[in-house]
Amino acid sequence: MSTATKSPTLLDRFLSGDRVALARIISHVENRAEGYNNVLSRIFAHRHGAYRVGLTGPPGAGKSSLVNQLALKLAADGHKVGIIAVDPSSPFTGGALLGDRVRMQSLYGVENVFIRSMATRGSSGGLAAATKDVCVVMEGFGFDIILVETVGVGQVELDVAAVCDTVTVVFVPESGDAIQAMKSGLMEIADVFCLNKSDRPGAERVRAEIESILEVRQEVRRSLKTFSGWHPPVTTTIATSGQGIPALWELIEKHRAYRESSDPAGHRRLRVRSDLVLALLELSRRRLDDELLRSAAMENAVEQIVSQKADPYTMAQHLFSQWRNGGAVT
Repeated sequence: MSTATKSPTLLDRFLSGDRVALARIISHVENRAEGYNNVLSRIFAHRHGAYRVGLTGPPGAGKSSLVNQLALKLAADGHKVGIIAVDPSSPFTGGALLGDRVRMQSLYGVENVFIRSMATRGSSGGLAAATKDVCVVMEGFGFDIILVETVGVGQVELDVAAVCDTVTVVFVPESGDAIQAMKSGLMEIADVFCLNKSDRPGAERVRAEIESILEVRQEVRRSLKTFSGWHPPVTTTIATSGQGIPALWELIEKHRAYRESSDPAGHRRLRVRSDLVLALLELSRRRLDDELLRSAAMENAVEQIVSQKADPYTMAQHLFSQWRNGGAVT
């Protein structure tokens, strides 16, 4: 009598290197489908310690073209590269618009490269947690370098930066007027600066402006004794031709070496704490959405505010206090 052979599960196929299974598990995790936490828990033990590099900056800076060139170089050097491209959401479907993926067409068919687009879905809420979880899935699949490209507007890049080991902020010569406005945000999270499209007029002026801001910031931090020891370098590239890509990757590698030589246990502890906080915030957000935001009490509160019988601040405090204390939300 023949013995029936048990069909491999989706996770079995994933662990055996099936890219279709990889794509389906990423969708399961990104969509927060039932049991996604259990899937992540099982994959977690199979991670291979991938290095995560974030690329962010204003729209039109050429981030997708840079990712394309970096991935080609890394694949040629023998790395296995996962790419997470955070795109704006379609207002109709809620999915990623995929507009920048046309700049990565040369990567399709490259054996050691896998591209996944993620939609912002209208806000940054939960994006960092979802991106972190997709990174875990890619690590479990065996990618040793993960490139994360952000949409380039708002809080999203700050959220995604919390997931990455090295953050590269990309500017172009036309970004000069925007640098001052962004220096309290993107300028603060950068480990490496990349001035792309550096063959355009004004490139040297913008590079000098960035370096001047960095020098002032470094002196302030030295005086406050908060200087970490890493001074973000500035490099130039022309992504359409690949010029400057090896030098950019060399600076990213230097930052990686710096991280790994300066209190590596401390960096790991910070990463674990960050991952745990993101997981807790995600669970709290989902519970809040399921138990409070969809409740009849929420709708009743809206009606009271609309009819001017209450204000949103008092009602929010009332609803949250009841929900937090585990009582019935009324």
